[in-house]
Amino acid sequence: MDYTAAVAPRTSDHSLHPLAPGAPGPLFRQAKRELQRVVESGRYRPGQTLPSESVIAAALGVSMGTLRKAVDELVHEHVLVRRQGKGTFVALHNDDRFLFQFFHVEPRDEFPVADELREREYPQVECVAFTRSRADEAEAATLRIKPGDPVLRIANRLSLAGRPVVHDRLVVAVQTFRGLNEKRFLERPSTIYNLYQTDHGITVLRAREWVRARSADRETARILGVAVGLPVLEVHRIALTFGDKPVEYRISTINTASHDYVSLLAKR
Repeated sequence: MDYTAAVAPRTSDHSLHPLAPGAPGPLFRQAKRELQRVVESGRYRPGQTLPSESVIAAALGVSMGTLRKAVDELVHEHVLVRRQGKGTFVALHNDDRFLFQFFHVEPRDEFPVADELREREYPQVECVAFTRSRADEAEAATLRIKPGDPVLRIANRLSLAGRPVVHDRLVVAVQTFRGLNEKRFLERPSTIYNLYQTDHGITVLRAREWVRARSADRETARILGVAVGLPVLEVHRIALTFGDKPVEYRISTINTASHDYVSLLAKR
């Protein structure tokens, strides 16, 4: 991503509100909430530069050390990104972020290679279904909508090295993604999460996942070209935006015959 074309830093910013005297919580957390509020409001678009840290600190009425601690947390949470010598930007979803944060399927290695040495492959994504229907009770509870509310159901086949590996089924609320249609989905220039961000102002910050073993059903067998009943891995994911609001429910069925689901754990 080229950040050089982003908007130049301002000498002042009236969208930032000074922190209220006596507000509860540590100052850096208050500063973090105010910065997050401005980003969530759309005042600064994905990929756009923020004012300098000195300008932000002055606007909020905090020290540089307090401001930097707040920014550090937002960088860790993928809300902001720092670029040395260029400034701090609103994080933009792109292929690299998708591979790093949200795609965990890798070819199985006899001798696992460290992440920094591995050349990650971006999957080839093919949409195999795009329909509109009604949310069932489980989907409605997951997306915090009403049963029967209109939803979009999208099915994708993800291939690595030309081999189908993942069958993705996505459910999103129509009221959340107004105007999203099959043509726009198919013609998106980057990732699905980039489309959510640039077209609908919805940034996926994190996801909650749970994994279970199952057997391939007829639909998955057809899409992945495997036998019905083959053991597969099923990953359920709820994509979350600001305030941990759910915006997408996804079920990924993975053929693990020659691929693994790899998760990197780290202490914050």
